[in-house]
Amino acid sequence: SDRVLPPQALIGMTAGATGAFVGTPAEVALIRMTADGRLPPDQRRGYTNVFNALARITREEGVTTLWRGCIPTMARAVVVNAAQLASYSQSKQALLDSGYFGDDILCHFCASMISGLVTTAASMPVDIVKTRIQNMRMIDGKPEYKNGLEVLVRVVGKEGFFSLWKGFTPYYARLGPHTVLTFIFLEQMNRLYKTYVLDR
Repeated sequence: SDRVLPPQALIGMTAGATGAFVGTPAEVALIRMTADGRLPPDQRRGYTNVFNALARITREEGVTTLWRGCIPTMARAVVVNAAQLASYSQSKQALLDSGYFGDDILCHFCASMISGLVTTAASMPVDIVKTRIQNMRMIDGKPEYKNGLEVLVRVVGKEGFFSLWKGFTPYYARLGPHTVLTFIFLEQMNRLYKTYVLDR
């Protein structure tokens, strides 16, 4: 069976968390630079480029600020990887069991699109928490949010439960093709590995 085994899922989740930890400073800079144009002129940070943003954040707010939102960023990566692996595996198996699909690119494409849908639904609330924490301001010397749970409670309270999935379509439009390419390449590489390495 091609079902994802727990060790494989665990390795995928660990890889996602590690990559997210390393990439957090760049993401903090990106999110702030993207949000800058929407702020009132007197509150804009005016970073000129990503290196200027990283240098100024370190100088003005301390090096630890570069890893602000690190936990939700890692949590999002874990959720994305776990949801992608599990839902792709289950979708592919269900399509094969239906009798309408063979183990080919069409099956892999359809299973990937379903996986992208599940992954989008699972990861969007975590993504909102991550973005709000990375973009938060200090108010009277205190951070705007204490933790991720407070972000969720305040977002649901002010904007409603379904606001956690606001922007679902563009998010899926980004994540869907990413999921499709990931799994189609993975399947082809697995096939080549079986043909040229295992069966020799």
